Amino acid sequence: MYGYKCEYCEGTVKERLIEKEVFKHKNGFVMLENVPIGICDGCGYRYYHSTILRRVEEIAEGKRVPERTEAIPVAHLR
Repeated sequence: MYGYKCEYCEGTVKERLIEKEVFKHKNGFVMLENVPIGICDGCGYRYYHSTILRRVEEIAEGKRVPERTEAIPVAHLR
C-alpha cells in the first residue's frame, strides 16, 4: 500500500504501526490504536488510507460505537 514518493519532498512513504493516533473531525476528536499509516522518511508527513479515515468518520458520527472513551486533561499555558 505504501512505498511511493512523498508529494512534499524526495522521501519515501513507508508503513509504520502507530500505537495511538488522534484525528480531528468536525464532530470532535477520535483516537485509533495500532493504526498502520504511511510516514515519509524525509519530512515526516503522514498519509492515511481511506479505510482509516472512513472508520474515524463512522465513530465521530455515531455510526460505529467506540471500544471506550477517554478523558483528555486540559491546562492553561502560562
